[in-house]
Amino acid sequence: MPFFSSLPADAGVRHILQLNRSAGRPLIELHQALLRGDSPLAPAQLELIAAYVSALNACEYCYGVHAETARAFGLAEDALEALLADPGSAPVEPGMRPLLAYAKKLTVSPARMTQADADAVFAAGWSERALHDAVLTVCLFNFMNRLLEGHGCKGTAEIHAARGKALRDEGYAPLLELMR
Repeated sequence: MPFFSSLPADAGVRHILQLNRSAGRPLIELHQALLRGDSPLAPAQLELIAAYVSALNACEYCYGVHAETARAFGLAEDALEALLADPGSAPVEPGMRPLLAYAKKLTVSPARMTQADADAVFAAGWSERALHDAVLTVCLFNFMNRLLEGHGCKGTAEIHAARGKALRDEGYAPLLELMR
């Protein structure tokens, strides 16, 4: 159950952001622009980063939704669990490993980021724009994890699955309609 009595029992992002629509709308616009806009990273790769960051932060709602979204885009069923257990052997694209290592370090120890961390990403063939979009995704989901946890929203397997499929099929634009 959410911490706010004004929120329904099945509350999620759409409900929380309606509490302050003038702040909620630009936040959803950022999701749409970043996760479904022009980027060297595919939506599936960005959703993988979102799910991974959310898992590192133990945000049940965001992890559940974005893990389902990443799976809906074709991520192997056990890839996220394997990534959390042993990033080196997880069934993810080899080129994603340095980006995911960067995402992990930026999430768990941001003050320890170094040029060597960025250089590892560049050495894997990623551009500055790709790393920038990955950094934005890490930042966004560290924010969103705290937003959901701060409101006490966890979701259920059914909600995670439904939202994951909807995000794959429709992106984030439908949420903008709720902010009008």
